[in-house]
Amino acid sequence: MMAYFSLFGVSFLAATLIPFYSEVALVGLLAAGYDPVLLWLFASLGNTLGAVVNWLLGRYLLHFEHKRWFPFPAAKLHRYQRWYRHFGVWSLLLAWLPVGGDALTFIAGVMKVNLGIFVILVGLGKSLRYAVIIALSEQIL
Repeated sequence: MMAYFSLFGVSFLAATLIPFYSEVALVGLLAAGYDPVLLWLFASLGNTLGAVVNWLLGRYLLHFEHKRWFPFPAAKLHRYQRWYRHFGVWSLLLAWLPVGGDALTFIAGVMKVNLGIFVILVGLGKSLRYAVIIALSEQIL
C-alpha cells in the first residue's frame, strides 16, 4: 500500500508549482506489477489535489503580485489572464500539460473559477492523461 501512497505524494507534488514528474514513478510501479487501476486512482487523486493547492495559492497570493518572490512576473501573469479570459474555463481540461498546466491552475484561482467546476475539469483531464500513460505502458511492458 505504501507504493500507492508514494505515487499519490509524487503526483501531488508534480501538480504544484514544484517541478516534479509523476509519470516516471507511475511507469516504474506498473513495471513492478502493481495494480493499474489503483495506480490510476492514486495518481489522479494526488495530481488533482495538487492542482487544488495551485488554485488556492492563486486565490490567496494575488494580493502579493508586486512582491519579488511572487512566482510569476507581472507581464506573464497578465498574459496568462488574457489567455484564460479568451479560452475560458474549458482550458482547464489542458491542466495536465507539462508546460503551462500548473500555471493554468494557478491562474484559475486568480480568476476565481468555481472550485467544483475546477476539480471536475482538471480531474477529468489529469485522469485521462494517466489512463493514456497506463494504456501505452501496458502495450510496451
